[in-house]
Amino acid sequence: MNEIISQMPLWVTEWIVFPLVIVFARICDVSLGTVRIILIGKGYKNIAPFIAFVEILIWIVVISKILQNLDKIQYYLAFALGFALGTFIGMKIESRLSLGQRIIRIITSNDYSELIDNLKKHNFNFTTIDATGKFGPVKIIFMIIQRHSLKKAIGIIESCKQPSFYTIEDVMDVKGILPGGKNPGLRSLNPFKR
Repeated sequence: MNEIISQMPLWVTEWIVFPLVIVFARICDVSLGTVRIILIGKGYKNIAPFIAFVEILIWIVVISKILQNLDKIQYYLAFALGFALGTFIGMKIESRLSLGQRIIRIITSNDYSELIDNLKKHNFNFTTIDATGKFGPVKIIFMIIQRHSLKKAIGIIESCKQPSFYTIEDVMDVKGILPGGKNPGLRSLNPFKR
């Protein structure tokens, strides 16, 4: 590899090859850092130190190259571009992993049987509460689901004809036992079990 680089014109290595290497390395370490921070926030603490090790190792290699070439502005620009792209790509990776749970809070009219039937049909767990809103009696339906099931749940909610609205929030942890001994902790499907 060094032989190939040494045969290239100097401007190619300084303006194209090394800046691209810096961008790629920064994309890797910042993506890892973004995923690490999100995993820590969701309670996946066992895998975070391993990600941190690889992340900082890449960072040290890149920053040492820049410190050896403080007069080259293209390296600074490549460093910044890699940081921006790494943040974006890290968020995309985390989104694809679909880790964690969400709580869906649905507020609907008293005639909510179609929604309940559809939720039961698709095997979603939920709890309903009687409440009163501005226009009279309503039902509040709480669901705690795996994040990868979110689109399916939203599709069910939005396919029902009755007036309703919903909110979605992150859930840090779920613990307990349902009737029949089922554990709603939802962590059993988690590849990064804490």
